[in-house]
Amino acid sequence: MNWLKSTLASVAGTQEPVYGPEAIRSVAQQAQEVPYTELAKEDLRWRAYQYTNVETKTFYIMADNGTLVFVQIIYSNIVGIHTTAQFNAKIFNLTGDAAHKWYSDPLSNFMFDESMLSFGADNLSLTLSEEGNAYTLKSAVNEDCLVNITFNRSSPGFVIGKDGTSYFGTDPQNPWGSMSHAFWPRCAVEGTITTKEQTYDLRGRGMFIHGLQGMKPHHAAARWNFINFQTPTYTAVMMEFTTPPSYGSTVVNVGGIVKDGEIIYAGVTNSATHTEAAQDQDSDWPEPKSIKWVWEGKSKDEKCVRAEVDGPLGRRLDRIDVMAEVPGFIKTIAGSVAGTRPYIFQYAPQQKLTLKMKIGDDEVTEEGVMFSESTFIS
Repeated sequence: MNWLKSTLASVAGTQEPVYGPEAIRSVAQQAQEVPYTELAKEDLRWRAYQYTNVETKTFYIMADNGTLVFVQIIYSNIVGIHTTAQFNAKIFNLTGDAAHKWYSDPLSNFMFDESMLSFGADNLSLTLSEEGNAYTLKSAVNEDCLVNITFNRSSPGFVIGKDGTSYFGTDPQNPWGSMSHAFWPRCAVEGTITTKEQTYDLRGRGMFIHGLQGMKPHHAAARWNFINFQTPTYTAVMMEFTTPPSYGSTVVNVGGIVKDGEIIYAGVTNSATHTEAAQDQDSDWPEPKSIKWVWEGKSKDEKCVRAEVDGPLGRRLDRIDVMAEVPGFIKTIAGSVAGTRPYIFQYAPQQKLTLKMKIGDDEVTEEGVMFSESTFIS
């Protein structure tokens, strides 16, 4: 039984007590004073904390030829004892006539440079340019997935508030957990991914996100919504999570609208509403069929900004059972004890949706391409 409990704790953990909404200091509190902060080069440092956390650098690519890809480096620390690093790459099949190409490989001999701005491992390097405005990622970790891409930032990056971080804990001076996201919403992408079957030209637009989750994932959030919406002129991004009841089912929403060279709006007064859903039989979660995303706030010159993307999600790209690799009986107990049943639903509608925006008295309507995720955890 002790073995079972320790295994369960490492896989899914147990349910936390109800601390209430006062045990989370949402980044929205910072945003009341400082809506957002533009990222400097130093803000992109890896944190590599010595306690339980997961740190990610994720690159989303929407190529001009229609290819949809994301690549990701994950650095994780378990209880300050065991650190691991992983490289993930996913090439989506948008036609539905074949499986997506998914590559996930552990990294060996991983390390950071002295400045903590660049990262390396056997057969992999992630390098930030001297100017701090471009990442180059090269990987030959998996011979079936050779990656060589460059992300050039074309709009300012930002965090919400002063540091982009929500803090968890009953003592504000000594938080026991955190959640943060830093965004380069709009980038110009060049490069390729070469698989056994073909070489993918990835020239197009992209988004980079540096995420840090400084606690067990199912303790921090019960649900997530994410959108990356790219039009010829604008990028809209939103990341929303809802805490478990232990933290008052608090909704934390960060997002922004940018164009080349300019942040139009960034802040916390946004919403993601599942306007239509249907119960998914396999996961037993209410899978969204349509979502309405709304950004609302003030521009730097104090003009009122309101933007929305609203419409059907179309055929689901993928549904990921996060615990698929966990032994069945552990998975069952994890679900019953901790209420943990994580699934990620991914979408990229073939029918283009429209960004409708009003900035002061000016109205803008522009079609774009979207990648979005809705995640249910507990």
